[in-house]
Amino acid sequence: MTVELNQPVPDFTAEATSDVTVTLTELKGKNVIIYFYPKDNTPGCTNEGKDFRDFYTDFSAANTVIFGVSRDSIRVHTNFKAKHEFPFELISDPEETLCRHFDVIKLKKNYGREYMGIERSTFLINAEGVLVQEWRKVKVKGHVEEVLEAVRAL
Repeated sequence: MTVELNQPVPDFTAEATSDVTVTLTELKGKNVIIYFYPKDNTPGCTNEGKDFRDFYTDFSAANTVIFGVSRDSIRVHTNFKAKHEFPFELISDPEETLCRHFDVIKLKKNYGREYMGIERSTFLINAEGVLVQEWRKVKVKGHVEEVLEAVRAL
């Protein structure tokens, strides 16, 4: 089952950094941003995380929590989070459960090689648990500012 725009997001539970278990229903009353990215410690993913970090207080002021998701392990996530001082948790999804829930596993090409990987995507879930906006095939530059505008418009 995959998420649909303007529909409630089915509940999920996922393991995250800082020994946190994220359960969507427990976040009711807050806006939730879930951004999917291919891999920790790569240039685009690092820049995207830093952008969310740099605007974190603005998102918090708008009653919004942020979670980054990739297939990296909790250990790799913990180091990545510490290295760049991310104030939000990173969800580990090695089985691609959440990735498939949000339909972000896509056929990708790199130097002529084809493989299945995470398509950089961001999802905005409102305080009632409804998916109100999604960004797919995200280009990092200017993306976080666009997401913040959407949050402020809620």
